[in-house]
Amino acid sequence: MMELRKSEDRGHADHGWLDSRHSFSFADYYDPAHMGFGPLRVINEDRVAAGGGFGTHGHRDMEIISYVLDGELAHRDSMGNGSVIRPGDVQRMSAGRGVMHSEFNHSSDRSTHFLQIWIEPNVHGITPSYEEKRFEPAEKRGRLRLIASPDGAEGSVLIHQDARVYAGLFDGDERASLALAPARRCYVHVARGAASINGHRLETGDALKLQDERAIDIVSASNAEIILFDLP
Repeated sequence: MMELRKSEDRGHADHGWLDSRHSFSFADYYDPAHMGFGPLRVINEDRVAAGGGFGTHGHRDMEIISYVLDGELAHRDSMGNGSVIRPGDVQRMSAGRGVMHSEFNHSSDRSTHFLQIWIEPNVHGITPSYEEKRFEPAEKRGRLRLIASPDGAEGSVLIHQDARVYAGLFDGDERASLALAPARRCYVHVARGAASINGHRLETGDALKLQDERAIDIVSASNAEIILFDLP
């Protein structure tokens, strides 16, 4: 099974300080055909205006990954963590039995562009935790770099779900393949640029849902940044 999800078909919300595109149903955007994919529940492409941000709010029983594409995002939470993430940084927060946090763009003249990703965990009520790691562009150039996994393999951040998240940068002749185990799902999101994936041409914001496929093949890319989810 393969299903192409075009960028323009996503949900859209413009709050002035926040412009957001929703791959799956979220907040006021509801589409029963797009409630998630396996445990992947949210991919929001957010642009936060200079000086804007998400005030303190709560989460529970969710694995939340922030992936910055441009600008910077300041994070504070009730666990005592405070940091600023930039392109190349991957932030993971396991909300567990409950956590409060805020996210702000403190720049006076530059917006922040990032992906907010939620993955449903396979355990509930755990102690909340936080992790942040940096993956340099060279680590992702022409390959799929593991950035999140259930065992922290290859220096990835650890998530409480049998899912693996990869990021890659591709241009020109650069290509990559990923074998998939039987009965696994795969979701491929093109964060920017364009690439051909399993015979489909995807542009910025497009995604491809796959199930019961043997492999993912990424070819003929043009300044592409790709996020891939290997899911149960």
